[in-house]
Amino acid sequence: MTRATTVRAVLAAAVLLVSVLITLTMSPRLGLDLQGGTRMVLQAKDSATAKADRESTDRTLEVLRRRIDSLGVSEPTLTRSGEDRIIVELPDVQDPRKAAEVIGRTAQLSYHAVRGPGTEQEKGTAAGLTLPDEEGRLLALGQPRLTGAGVKDAGASFDAQQGAGWTVALDFHKDAGRDWTRLTGEAACHPAQDERRRVAIVLDDRVISSPQVAPSVGCNVGLPSGSTQITGSFGADEARDLALLIKGGALPLPVEIVEQRTVGPTLGAAAIDASARAALIGAAATALFITFVYRLFGALAATALAAYGVISYAALVALGVTLTLPGLAGFVLAIGMAVDANVLVFERAREEYAERSGRSLRSAMTAGFRNAWSAVADSNVTTLFAAGLLFFLGSGPVKGFGVTLAIGVLASMFSALVIARALTEIASRSRFVGDYRGVNGIARPGRVRTWLARRDPQLFRSPRRWLLISTVLIAVAGLGIVVRGVDLGVEFTGGRLVEYSTSRPVDVETARTVLAGAGFGDAEVTTAGAGDLSVRTGDLDNHEEHALRAALAEAGGDTTKVRDELIGPSLGDELRSNALIALAVAVLVQLAYLAVRFRWTFALASVTALVHDVILLVGAFAWLGRTVDGIFLAALLTVIGYSVNDSVVVFDRVRELWAKARRESVTTIANRAVLQTVPRTVNTGMGALFILAALAVLGGDSLEDFALALLIGICVGTYSSVLTAVPVALTLEKRAKTPPPARKRASGRTSGAGAKRRDPRDNGARV
Repeated sequence: MTRATTVRAVLAAAVLLVSVLITLTMSPRLGLDLQGGTRMVLQAKDSATAKADRESTDRTLEVLRRRIDSLGVSEPTLTRSGEDRIIVELPDVQDPRKAAEVIGRTAQLSYHAVRGPGTEQEKGTAAGLTLPDEEGRLLALGQPRLTGAGVKDAGASFDAQQGAGWTVALDFHKDAGRDWTRLTGEAACHPAQDERRRVAIVLDDRVISSPQVAPSVGCNVGLPSGSTQITGSFGADEARDLALLIKGGALPLPVEIVEQRTVGPTLGAAAIDASARAALIGAAATALFITFVYRLFGALAATALAAYGVISYAALVALGVTLTLPGLAGFVLAIGMAVDANVLVFERAREEYAERSGRSLRSAMTAGFRNAWSAVADSNVTTLFAAGLLFFLGSGPVKGFGVTLAIGVLASMFSALVIARALTEIASRSRFVGDYRGVNGIARPGRVRTWLARRDPQLFRSPRRWLLISTVLIAVAGLGIVVRGVDLGVEFTGGRLVEYSTSRPVDVETARTVLAGAGFGDAEVTTAGAGDLSVRTGDLDNHEEHALRAALAEAGGDTTKVRDELIGPSLGDELRSNALIALAVAVLVQLAYLAVRFRWTFALASVTALVHDVILLVGAFAWLGRTVDGIFLAALLTVIGYSVNDSVVVFDRVRELWAKARRESVTTIANRAVLQTVPRTVNTGMGALFILAALAVLGGDSLEDFALALLIGICVGTYSSVLTAVPVALTLEKRAKTPPPARKRASGRTSGAGAKRRDPRDNGARV
């Protein structure tokens, strides 16, 4: 083996060994959509005393953390998102009503002196705070003397001896305790039964208790902090909740739940099983296909593909990436896309072996890796752009898909350019492999290439014909968008989407009638697969959702919530704007990158094909009545990367051939380039289609739309990269005055007509 091959083999073995150790010793971090639970996004709002900035949001997060710890939720996760949002993940919490009530309440607790009876005229004026007490009588209150932030501890207990019922005992911090003693001491200076002898305890602008200071307390003496109790008409749950809120502390900022998602544990387990089956079957089909096409070298690529799976999975686990359902789908999809680099190399090696008779198998493989590098790098960079947009402009699970896709791209390049290359270089040195063409899979050109070489079709004799077909397809897609409309998901429109599983079958019409009778006449009811019901409404809080589920239970028996998504209208508007921004940025970034790497005509043609694919995919979903949501956006941006990937490969070959034959017409060059790259396009597409077909059939309802979008997108992208991008480029080249690309210069020599030729008798040696 050469030194380079040895280095690659050692590096591959080391990375594989570390990956296997990580896989065996560490467990993946599952998202709530896979393990079950509730995810909330809280929006912090400005208050009269604080602005919703990074610092105050962090303080709010810490208060929420203490409250959630008091709830006893196992392994909760709280993180700040941006300047003023907090993401709360609560594993195994299926009914978010109690959690939302506890963590979402502002709980602004304050203690006031009572100035006397209040009047209706004083309410809402600047004279001071006027609120009804526990019995509904108005009290005029003074300014807050201390807040809930001064409470050190609070606990609920039942006072059976004095018959006070449930009470909440308070213990204040040192400074707050002195304020409390001073406040009660001032109140004690007024006669018994005087309203001014009372102290009002206010929670969220509601008087929860306004007790009289006991007659035994002397004027200006007051109560010590450790003996303070809040009494009132509390039940056990109310007292415990109040103690929990007071102990947790007041939120520095009011918060609003703008997003809430709940997934049942059975749905998550089913999604994992379905994705695992799809991954195994799809990967096995892809491995068999590439082995059938490229024989021994295909089997070695399949081995590298298995190594890719281990490496990318280990990277996800080691980096602590939260694996969501779209992320799991991205991991499975990347298996099919990982074949792309191997196919590019093998097809270039076939060309090198066929074009130069007498060339050894090893030198053909070396040339294949060298010549395919440019296309491999460009195609993977464009996919990384799409993954980056998903991460920075997506939300929730879509971010996870972007991270998984990026890790998959990097791992696939390592498996193809290091592991697969080391294996194929070792195999190509074998005389047996080199002598038997039917074994290595490279020495024969392949059936598709042979058929195209024999027929030599002139695809671009009339480029406008293909542009007309593309225009018709765009018109049909646009008609679907206008006539059928785009069914935007709750994620973009705001509202609530809940899926229920009932013990008795309930048809859609019966469910609509039952819900209308319960006051939910505007609810949209559809089937959600496996007999489940999907209910979509506008604004619906957790108590109303509980009532809706109870109404369904009357008709369907035991009703279980399978999935629950709540998106606030402000967040829906923001996500919709972000989706449009992501598409616009994707187009501009791809245009800028391709303009730098290629001619402006090639870049504009690639972006035209990209826009063509976006319109066709959205139009197809409009005609099919499928929902366009965040997962669809993830699929759409992936299709953009895939479409540009194919266009890059074609135009990279056009540039290479045109530089070698600058006097030939660009139409002839483009036709030759397309015929040479068609085998790669077909074989790569087949690898991805195996995986996506397995996801669509076996991935369950959760992944069906995702897989369908990618299936349509890959078929459309394969078509447009050849029969839309190339005709557009040819049309633009007719009007462009840019000279043909220059031929690359080799080190120490010049190429082309002006190259200086060396005397055959001169061996090139110099002293």
